[in-house]
Amino acid sequence: MNIIIVGGGKKIHFLTKSFVSKGYNVTIVNDDYDYCKKLDKMHDANIVYGDGTKPYILEDAGIAYCHMIIALTPKDPDNLVICQIAEKMYNVKKTFTIVSDPQNIDIFKKLGIDTVISTSDIISSLIEQRVTIDDINNLVPMEEGKITIMEVDINPDNPIIGHALSDVKLPEESIIGCIIRGDSAVIPRGNTRIAESDRLIILSLPGIQSEVLKVIRGRID
Repeated sequence: MNIIIVGGGKKIHFLTKSFVSKGYNVTIVNDDYDYCKKLDKMHDANIVYGDGTKPYILEDAGIAYCHMIIALTPKDPDNLVICQIAEKMYNVKKTFTIVSDPQNIDIFKKLGIDTVISTSDIISSLIEQRVTIDDINNLVPMEEGKITIMEVDINPDNPIIGHALSDVKLPEESIIGCIIRGDSAVIPRGNTRIAESDRLIILSLPGIQSEVLKVIRGRID
């Protein structure tokens, strides 16, 4: 599968690593030249410098052979333009974007964008659940917000340090899918023990992040 990602930030790094590990061909488009050089050193992906709202830049990125485009720029209008160019001009079947303004979700979907997620809605949901945003290093909503992937750093005072994964009583609707330990990724088993400075990659339903963090942090409301 050929995937084009337009934009930057932590989400870019997470998605690129994930897609490349699955054997997909990834191209990143960004309009910051120095950032592009940094990306080129960090990832086994094609890097294209330029404005992703311009068709000729997307052509340089190989949009004619693209199966999916992901627009993650900070500007909702730019993300809409990118997805519409991909769909209308180049017949890209799968278009995905994240919007800052929740009111744009319905508009984007009516204009043909396949998957639209509002970061504001996700953050609002976390606040309503009394989840401290600082507890989560990174949050990636998937499938239109039906499931989330969050990264949680393990601190020295966390009660689960030293415990086997089978003894960590997470909610049933969540699972630790991977542990980042130093420069290595560990696929955890039941006997895998949590260590200080681990970073947990956790998949869960959107409504239970607070319960997951209570188990990890040992907090009681």
